[in-house]
Amino acid sequence: MRFDKIKKHESHGTGLFKRSQFNKIGSNVIFEKNVLVFHPENIEIGNNIYVGHNSILKAYHKNKLIIGDDSWIGQSCYIHSAGGIDIGRAVGIGPCVKILTSTHLESEPDYPVLCNELSLKKVIIGDGCDIGIGSIILPGITVGKGSVIGAGSVVTRDIPEYCVYAGNPAKLLRKRE
Repeated sequence: MRFDKIKKHESHGTGLFKRSQFNKIGSNVIFEKNVLVFHPENIEIGNNIYVGHNSILKAYHKNKLIIGDDSWIGQSCYIHSAGGIDIGRAVGIGPCVKILTSTHLESEPDYPVLCNELSLKKVIIGDGCDIGIGSIILPGITVGKGSVIGAGSVVTRDIPEYCVYAGNPAKLLRKRE
């Protein structure tokens, strides 16, 4: 294994923020205690948004994190939008959910995976979805509008509209009719 490509680690900052730093921020946006926000200049937040205690909104130096009106993000969520994230209107995101948009490629096996290039893939969560507590949404996923992701699920593929998925990996339980 070769280690000559390892770069010196750098701080991502404190995560402390001011509302004036956001690209866009609507009215009645509630940030509970200990919410951290990185790169707020690449975040657009609609009206009537709740972000729970200890959550991390980690935008990136490019791409956007967009949160639609009337959405709710539970405590201790980790939302990392390096590849971009669009969260629709009236979306419920349960506590401890993780939404990821990047992964390291394994293109050079002689090097630690950490040293390989990042692959960035956008995540889209449609209007009216509910993402259950502790779920993980992987890079490049689209969750169709009105769908439900059961608690503790790992979403590894796109979810059609108005469906209920759960498990690891998440599988179709039923359609919402």
